[in-house]
Amino acid sequence: MSHTLPVGYAVRPASPADVDGARHVMLDTFYKDFGYGYVPRWHRDVMDIQGAYLDDPRHALLVAVHGGEVVATTGVRSQGPAHPPHPRHLAERYPSGTTAQLVRVYVRPEHRRRGLARTLVDAARDFVLDTPGYECVYLHTDANVEGAESFWRGMAKEVFDARATGEHGPGVATVHFEIPL
Repeated sequence: MSHTLPVGYAVRPASPADVDGARHVMLDTFYKDFGYGYVPRWHRDVMDIQGAYLDDPRHALLVAVHGGEVVATTGVRSQGPAHPPHPRHLAERYPSGTTAQLVRVYVRPEHRRRGLARTLVDAARDFVLDTPGYECVYLHTDANVEGAESFWRGMAKEVFDARATGEHGPGVATVHFEIPL
């Protein structure tokens, strides 16, 4: 599925030249949108984007650029949700290797509402379809982030709402989704 982007925007696989810009988008999201900053146990891939995404043929980092600047990111990794912190039944349903986990779907605030996230997710889904061995696309989101839950409900199927269980502690509103292939 292809979406028309506004003039001046492009979506493409990340290159080594995009690594610093992508890292800045990710870190700004952790600090400004999520409010908790960089957490090494959750965000190791952000410090080694080259190794985590570009050097592994089953992984991908896609970026949206505007005026030569990275303004949005989306990653694909061949790993399911870890238990803990996620429930065991999700780790068993979405095993590493056959699960493509969608991660780091972030758009700078001044570039939102222009179709970038949807276009990046569609490109990530196409990557998964073209990469042998994947059986599904899994992701989780923080429903406390404005617009996140409604965005995912528009293109994915909820598989578990962890708000009732408090899997990550008080105030964290994780909802798990699958995108049909």
